[in-house]
Amino acid sequence: MSDFSQQLVEMLPRLRRFARALTRSDADADDLTQATIERALAHEGSWKSGTRLDSWLFRIAQNQWRDELRAHRRRAEPLDEESLAGEDGRVSFHRQLEARDVSRAFDELPEEQRLVLVLVVLEGMRYQEAADTLGLPVGTIMSRLARGRGRLAAAMSQEGTRLRAAT
Repeated sequence: MSDFSQQLVEMLPRLRRFARALTRSDADADDLTQATIERALAHEGSWKSGTRLDSWLFRIAQNQWRDELRAHRRRAEPLDEESLAGEDGRVSFHRQLEARDVSRAFDELPEEQRLVLVLVVLEGMRYQEAADTLGLPVGTIMSRLARGRGRLAAAMSQEGTRLRAAT
């Protein structure tokens, strides 16, 4: 296996997380990840060794998804529900509800905030790296990150209030 191919394999989990943030669907994220890897392999010569492979792949994924949206070939699909586990299921059920609420709140964020949150919070990129990846100024990254975090916190606070009122 070539060094490039090995690096692609190592990037798969991160690329899939990024694709999931773009598509809001596990099935679409898998398809987008595959399409991104195919495109990267087909255009291996355009990647410059010594540059950030993750930024290059994230940009390919973002462009690929936008192309698909423009062509109206995608439709939204609901998240798969996970099965319940545990002694009597209550603890697991509440965790599942919380995870679902976080996922919904995350999915309701504007795309630009979701992408910045994925790159900075989940992928651990520095602001400048995320800015380079998305082709934006650092200040825009910082403001989108703050707005995204604020909206998530507000949404989760509202969900917590709603759940406490229901019990």
